[in-house]
Amino acid sequence: MARIAVGGFQEETNSFTSHRADFTHFATHRDRPPFVRGDAVLEQLRGNTFALSGFLSAVRPEDSVVPLVWSSGGAAGPVTDDAFERIVGELCGRLSAAMPVEAVYLDLHGAMVNTIFDDAEGELLRRVRAIVGPSVPVVISLDYHANLSPAMVALCDGMLAYQTYPHVDRPDTGRRAAAVVHALLERGRPAGRAVRHASFLLPVDFQCTLVEPSRSVVGWQPGGPAAAQVVSMAYAAGFPAADTVWCGPAVAVHAWTQEAADELADAWIAEIEAREAAFAIPLYPAADGVAEALRLSAGRSRPVVLADTRDNPGAGGRGDTTGVLVELLEARAGPALVGLLCDPLAAAAATAAGVGAEVDLALGGRHGPAGVAPVQACFSVRALADGPFTMTGQVTGGAVADLGPMAVLRSGEVDVVVVSKNVQAYDPAPFARLGLDWTTYRIVALKSSCHFRADFEPGAAAVLSVLAPGAYDPDPRHLPYRLLRPSVRRLPGQVGQPAPDPSEGDSPVA
Repeated sequence: MARIAVGGFQEETNSFTSHRADFTHFATHRDRPPFVRGDAVLEQLRGNTFALSGFLSAVRPEDSVVPLVWSSGGAAGPVTDDAFERIVGELCGRLSAAMPVEAVYLDLHGAMVNTIFDDAEGELLRRVRAIVGPSVPVVISLDYHANLSPAMVALCDGMLAYQTYPHVDRPDTGRRAAAVVHALLERGRPAGRAVRHASFLLPVDFQCTLVEPSRSVVGWQPGGPAAAQVVSMAYAAGFPAADTVWCGPAVAVHAWTQEAADELADAWIAEIEAREAAFAIPLYPAADGVAEALRLSAGRSRPVVLADTRDNPGAGGRGDTTGVLVELLEARAGPALVGLLCDPLAAAAATAAGVGAEVDLALGGRHGPAGVAPVQACFSVRALADGPFTMTGQVTGGAVADLGPMAVLRSGEVDVVVVSKNVQAYDPAPFARLGLDWTTYRIVALKSSCHFRADFEPGAAAVLSVLAPGAYDPDPRHLPYRLLRPSVRRLPGQVGQPAPDPSEGDSPVA
């Protein structure tokens, strides 16, 4: 019987937004449990859709699980020092009180940036290792968008990352982590660790594992004698909006020998480098995307889906920009559906007015950036909802969400789903909560980059990624990095290409 300490602390940091992730951000129930501690970790995570949920389902019956804390902030700006120290401090305090333990498993993200520590997970692991000492195995699971640092790889003994984007394998990642913990409990800490970084960055829009080349990259299998020495292998496509030295695609291998770890990491990164030019997909300026959606939807029975990627809350967007909505209204594109637009003031006004009422509103556009303004119009209130509901999709299905007061506001032939808490459009559940069937629309604009594809793409005539002003810039050439190593190409296949001038506005990226 082994005592295994478990916990988690996750956030995907956009270093280039003014939004800061404070403790209230982590303590708020949105599409995921709020900050939980002790036995509440087990109560909230068992049977859920996170990696720790899968770990708990796979741990051996004879082992004793010691819950620490768990918190997931989704995506936002840098984590405030207060939030970081409160959450990490309690995690480490509970771990110290639980000693001795035979192993530690942590459900992390891998692209967290704190206002002090740019490698936040590396700092967390440094503190954990100081508590448990040199002999206790530490295994971590990471998001597919993690930025792997050498410190993260050195301080843990097994590293697993999601292998899908959209992330439909989070529980399975936890189950794989449990198998690694069991192996390390039998054999002890491995001798081999290796991390290799690609020579280019990948915007998240280029990282979808439903298509090539990412599908083959995550499916790569090692061969030869070195394969038998593997403890764990992880590929992370990186999160380019997090300004760290080690931002970008990388692979990590933990193996029983250093020779095997180096051999396999070298072979895997070579496969990725060889596919560099194949990663790019077209991104349309918003007006062009709406025009193309109108063309593609003509005579079709299924909608065209537009991904409003620059306002993706999963990449640090505020979820309230209006660029795509304005283009739909000006093009008289309908019937059209927009969601999820976060505007608690508009949701409250619609709730007070009631279904069937006409309300004059300044909708959205309350947080910038430059060029974004509220849409001033008279909207009809088509539907209202409030309170918890269950997500139904492949990414978050089974999770209980609470987005506060929600409303469907109509202008012309455009319906806007307005929510009070910022979350990306993972699946159709929020729309169904308001009585909407997204498949009945001609155009559906979603504030997401890729996660929506798991449930929306099979029912769509086409999917287009569009560029309207927002907090997330999918072109890393525009970002004012301070820490990124200078040798990295900002886009795949851009050898010798100058960075575009951001003042020139949005231009297609391909």
